[in-house]
Amino acid sequence: MRLLKILAVLTIALALSVGAYAETQSVKVSGAITERAFARCNYDLKNHEARTAQTSNDWATFLQSTAEVQVDADLTDNVGGVIRLVNQRVWGDNVYLDDGQMCQIGPEGTLMSRTVGYTTTDTNADSFAVDVALAYIELKQFLYSPLTLRIGRQDLWFGKGFIIGANLTQFRNDIYAAEYTAIRSFDAIRATLDYDPLTIDAVYAKITENGMRKDDDVNLWGVNAGYVFDKYNADAEGYFWWKQDRNTGSPAGTSIGSVNGITSNNIYVLGTRGSIDPIENWTVSAEGAYQFGQFLGADYQNTTRQRSAWAVDASLECRYWKDKYAWKPVVAIEYILYSGETDASDDNNAFASGTYTGWDVMYRGKFDTAIREWQNVFYRTLQASSPACTNQQQLLLKGSIEPTDSLTINATYGHFWLCERYAGVTPNKNIGDELDFNLTWDYTEDVSFGLLAGWFFPGNHWANGNSDVAADVVGTVKLSF
Repeated sequence: MRLLKILAVLTIALALSVGAYAETQSVKVSGAITERAFARCNYDLKNHEARTAQTSNDWATFLQSTAEVQVDADLTDNVGGVIRLVNQRVWGDNVYLDDGQMCQIGPEGTLMSRTVGYTTTDTNADSFAVDVALAYIELKQFLYSPLTLRIGRQDLWFGKGFIIGANLTQFRNDIYAAEYTAIRSFDAIRATLDYDPLTIDAVYAKITENGMRKDDDVNLWGVNAGYVFDKYNADAEGYFWWKQDRNTGSPAGTSIGSVNGITSNNIYVLGTRGSIDPIENWTVSAEGAYQFGQFLGADYQNTTRQRSAWAVDASLECRYWKDKYAWKPVVAIEYILYSGETDASDDNNAFASGTYTGWDVMYRGKFDTAIREWQNVFYRTLQASSPACTNQQQLLLKGSIEPTDSLTINATYGHFWLCERYAGVTPNKNIGDELDFNLTWDYTEDVSFGLLAGWFFPGNHWANGNSDVAADVVGTVKLSF
């Protein structure tokens, strides 16, 4: 009798498993292993500055590892799911002496200092943690044939990633070079209407969930409409985003004060982007965005402040010589502007007044240089009043060549200057210049090597003694499967 029960259970289990397997059209497993070696010098722009009696932060050398595994399941009835697991860690991080200069993007793109502690030898509890980078359900032709619905943790990237591209607001405390994080996803619901050539996306994302019974969360809503033209390789899009930030940096679970009934930073972003090839092998693109709403920079801010900020990104790329020469040269020029405040201390000054003109970084995903665009964002300089995400103009010259089919060399020169002079800081607007070289060698179809070398040369904006050249060298080997 017992044997019959066992056989019956096994038969039912087998039947269920076969049925479940039959519902799965395909399962794809992919992933990557990336190893990087870093050597960085003078990221605080001050040479020979001893942080302690034991060490100096002039040079930091470490190795960083990223392991990724992704499973894509294609089920019946236009149903699918994606799960991606990531481990990020620094080799031997329990003995690494950190320079204590790392930062985090806070409200309004301001800084939140994060000092690891440059004399600690405690093992980071997150070193071997496995994080969920992606976990979403995809429903195609949901209720209506052009509609696709994605629910869960997912990547969001619109246009060139100028406004929405990466969720970097949650600091990665398991790696030192935080800009190389493989986790940039959002907890979001995304509905896409595909009326080819018109596409409309509606998005809701929960950026931060703080105290369960406190109204201090950060939420993101938005609509993005894009159109692809059938001539001149042209496309255009318009968008509206609303970031509701009810947390100005108070401890989690603490609501901010009310100013004339306003209890949050309401950041409304209205913008448009387009690109076109007016002639063959030449691409012109431009994007402009305007921010309005209310600004609360501190708990119990004394007066209501309106928001009025704007940003521009314009570029020209020439591929004219790519098919004429064996090395396939490509050149480009790009100009970017973020409006800013004249007094950086107004960001968290309860007594500040007037219209706030500082650009909010939102969830930008596009970064073009190795050092400057992360200063006072992830890496604090001793003159921390000049973050790279606001009150800045930058001119970029880019070029690339391919000496062989498997070797690519990219070079970027950037010049940076302020939009508005900061009060109480040296009046010179010249932030500085950066030169980056990036070499990529495709060893096989699955393995690539990379070498980045970059230098930031501070301009006259920086105070004497805080203007030494910063350097960054990063070696990479990556296996993709």
